[in-house]
Amino acid sequence: MADKADAVVIGAGVIGSAITFELARRGRSVICVDAGDGVGAGSTSASSAIIRFHYSTYDSVLTAWESAAMWLDLVGHLGIEDPAGMARFVQIGCLVFDFPGTNRLEVLSHFDAVGVPYEELGAGEIKDRYPTLDVGDYFPPRSVDDPEFGADPHGEVGGYFTPDAGFIDDPMLAAGNFMNAARQNGAALRLRSKVVAIRQHRGAVAGVDLASGESIECPIVINVGGPDSSSINALAGVTGDMRINHRPLRQEVFVAQAAARFGMDEGTIVTDLNLGTYFRPHLGGTLLIGGTEPDCDPLEWVDDTADFNVHPTITGFERSVYRAARRLPAMGIPSRPVGLAALYDASDDWVPLYDKSNLAGFYMACGTSGNQFKNAPMAGIFLAELIEAAERGQDHDTEPVQVRGARTGQTIDLAAFSRLRQPSLTSGTVLG
Repeated sequence: MADKADAVVIGAGVIGSAITFELARRGRSVICVDAGDGVGAGSTSASSAIIRFHYSTYDSVLTAWESAAMWLDLVGHLGIEDPAGMARFVQIGCLVFDFPGTNRLEVLSHFDAVGVPYEELGAGEIKDRYPTLDVGDYFPPRSVDDPEFGADPHGEVGGYFTPDAGFIDDPMLAAGNFMNAARQNGAALRLRSKVVAIRQHRGAVAGVDLASGESIECPIVINVGGPDSSSINALAGVTGDMRINHRPLRQEVFVAQAAARFGMDEGTIVTDLNLGTYFRPHLGGTLLIGGTEPDCDPLEWVDDTADFNVHPTITGFERSVYRAARRLPAMGIPSRPVGLAALYDASDDWVPLYDKSNLAGFYMACGTSGNQFKNAPMAGIFLAELIEAAERGQDHDTEPVQVRGARTGQTIDLAAFSRLRQPSLTSGTVLG
């Protein structure tokens, strides 16, 4: 006899866990299934877990700002104190360096509209505040084997700073906090449970079949499968009308020794499209370093999520760490790659898909990897509101759902995250 639920959430990463929690606390019976061995053990565990607000679009800025308030009071948002401990929001601010063609004015106009505090800083002000940072203009980003990689800067660059930004100190624990709260509200969790079929009846969701041979009957399925979400959408047969595609992208993040005076106490998150890198102080006197997909770096798309190189490479290490060292010359460079490789679920325009589909009862939270960890609290609310709107008879495709933020009272238009949208005008990178 098949199990029954009001909804099945596919994926127990931070966003899947947040959606499970939000549906459960609204009184639905929910089963979250994940093919992996643990909550948050996939892309979430590999996340730099940065909480920042600089996006190219108003709705993305507003979503991040609203979500940050929930991260600040995670116990209040979840309504529980997790006995396993609570993930912590470490606010150290974020510095964004300028680059030719910078979208600074557009981003700051969104900050003004939303109410995000910021400071505009000249190169001299950045040097005064962070004397270990080099403020040279090195644009465009170059590959390490480019003869111009080590060239002198063209001049100096400024930027802007958001003091309320930061990071979550343990992303996997954060996912566990959401899932524990979901289970406290009656949700069930099935790990090592791979979905192999989306059952349908008369043009609507009827349930899911698992690789174990078990089935779950349900009228609602939410695809939050991370790197596997594109194959899950294909399994459900819902890709035909999608204008925005998404697929697995292999990414590497590295760890290096932090420079003196640029650790947790005196450093900040640095976003640097001028050089093609980002980095942030981490616990234990280290830095986490990643890339921003500059044009000179090939993107490594993956066809089979079960077969990719899980080890960081020398090429990726040199590319990311050497660029960061140009901005932070006193940084300690490891003698060998120290870091990890993981898969992102990246959309065409790096804006997520929080949406319904053309199959009644099938919803998606896809294209989220890389820049949506921070938005997990609001993603849970978005999907809950989409489902409730559909049950009221509202067609989100023609009458987009609007969500009012509790922090600002301003409205987020979920059409901004629709599968039917035209590609958004963004930075075209993981920064969105």
